[in-house]
Amino acid sequence: VFIAQSRASGSHRDVEDEELTRIFVMIPKSYTEEDLREKFKMYGDIEYCSIIKNKTTGESKGLGYVRYLKPSQAALAIEECDRSYRAILAEPKNKSSESFEHDYYSNNTRQEPRGNTLPFCGQPEFCSFEKSEIRIQESVSKRLSVVSRLPFIQEQLFALFDLVPGLEYCDVQRDPHTNSGYAVIQYSTAASAIYAKYKLHGFEYPPGNRLTVIFLEDGSDSSE
Repeated sequence: VFIAQSRASGSHRDVEDEELTRIFVMIPKSYTEEDLREKFKMYGDIEYCSIIKNKTTGESKGLGYVRYLKPSQAALAIEECDRSYRAILAEPKNKSSESFEHDYYSNNTRQEPRGNTLPFCGQPEFCSFEKSEIRIQESVSKRLSVVSRLPFIQEQLFALFDLVPGLEYCDVQRDPHTNSGYAVIQYSTAASAIYAKYKLHGFEYPPGNRLTVIFLEDGSDSSE
């Protein structure tokens, strides 16, 4: 999914490689760069490791980067490393890193995502949304309707939407008269549903088949 979205964005090859090979992790403040390299070298060839430090005191902030030579190695590290590291793909260096680090840290110290998922607020483009902007555009809810020209496979659609933390259920419904796909998705919070819609509306799954994702009224207070 990461690779498909990156390629679809039409980004420059160098930026794309950087987006897919550099991971961002939460680490003990006692870790040195050597400790970080030792913990993550089992997943592939590391180009470099760096620890984010307070500019005034020089003390570690408990956050670091690991850059691999191949995207597959970075993906393996995210999947296989201990969940306490909260590993996600890092933003490219040419984007604002401080807001990314702040949003990542504040969200990952509040709660543990359910299951094998990625912290949704690790993406600064989501965290920078204005609440008023969302409410003006449409009424949001915790439930989503997903439609496509092709029928869905329950397990595959669940796995796709489970990439966003907080998925509660995925209900695939079949119309015997047509070959189209329809499903109802529900998350534990409206924030997760907003992010899932933002990332997956228009996403081609399978390739060539665009998903249409819209909010479904669930009776909840959208102001939350």
